[in-house]
Amino acid sequence: MIKLKMTRRKAFAIGGLLLGLFATPIFVNAQSIVAILTCPMGCGVMEGNTIFGTMMAKAGEKLIVAAQETPGYMYNVRAMQEKRRWKKQVFGTEDVIIQLALQGGSPELKQFLPKPIPIKFKLLHGEGYWAQGKFFVTTDPNIKSISDMKGKKISIGLVGQSDWGVFPYLFLKYAYGIDESNSDIRRLNPGGLTQQLIDGTTDVAVSGYGTDTKQSFHLITGPLRKLQASGKKLYYIPMDKWAIEKINKKFGTTFVSLNIKAGTLPGQDKDFISGFNRGYKAAHPDLPEDIAYQFVMGMHKHAPEMRKINKVFAMMTNAMMTDGLTEENTHPGAIRALKELGIWKTRKGTVPVTYP
Repeated sequence: MIKLKMTRRKAFAIGGLLLGLFATPIFVNAQSIVAILTCPMGCGVMEGNTIFGTMMAKAGEKLIVAAQETPGYMYNVRAMQEKRRWKKQVFGTEDVIIQLALQGGSPELKQFLPKPIPIKFKLLHGEGYWAQGKFFVTTDPNIKSISDMKGKKISIGLVGQSDWGVFPYLFLKYAYGIDESNSDIRRLNPGGLTQQLIDGTTDVAVSGYGTDTKQSFHLITGPLRKLQASGKKLYYIPMDKWAIEKINKKFGTTFVSLNIKAGTLPGQDKDFISGFNRGYKAAHPDLPEDIAYQFVMGMHKHAPEMRKINKVFAMMTNAMMTDGLTEENTHPGAIRALKELGIWKTRKGTVPVTYP
């Protein structure tokens, strides 16, 4: 899950925007209500979905959309086990979260997912490619690879954070053999781990970056901007392709590898490979088809305006909305909407999201 910096000024700006959207009469023609389980305020997605709900209401759409703040994506997938949510809630998630949830309770995943969640959730639409937790940053020029990190102080996210905390740990331990037995692995929130790197109290830290299918838009996260503002020389540590393939084979995940060109990230002077997972809106198969249909139609309709307001939605092109979708993993209502919009075919050639 992405982490964007939420300043007081930005919070007031969003508040002003919402007041502006409501300044004109809103004609409610709602027939259904759906809540979106999102993430903590400041994560970017929460603010974006709040704006989406406001636009739906202002346009008098038949579906009322209410963004609901949550602790994050790991919470969301566990909360969606509850039957009371199945017909009236959708949730923010990622391909890898759903895949790992099906295997919860295993020795490798028990600390993150105590029990399996045996639900093959259905995707509604894609949102973006996320790299946080799949590459590392250091100020030490002698640390050139993840293998060089063994024995070092390594700062990653919290146990309840998917991209920042869960994924980097899985790569470190099960691809590179780096864990608490041979290295100093520290868990902090994105702001805390970033400050450690700036202060020099850690050797390596994860950071974040988002993009779209064609890497035409580059979202530099708040923590990475904070590192840039420190003025320190940054060195990026790539993820090896073999490591991505190893984790995918072990867990049945669909991490993809992309090349991040030099100059894309602050102080980046050479190309490097990073792993990426994909963000989605998803639902239980029991979500009524018409709600899924209206949700996707509304998202596509209001996406052009949302792209001007919220950086997260700037990545959500037609191709991104359908990336990884198949007849098997996508909700029937979403498929109907995407076919009517004429963009269902854009998914061809993408890496399909599969169930392990």
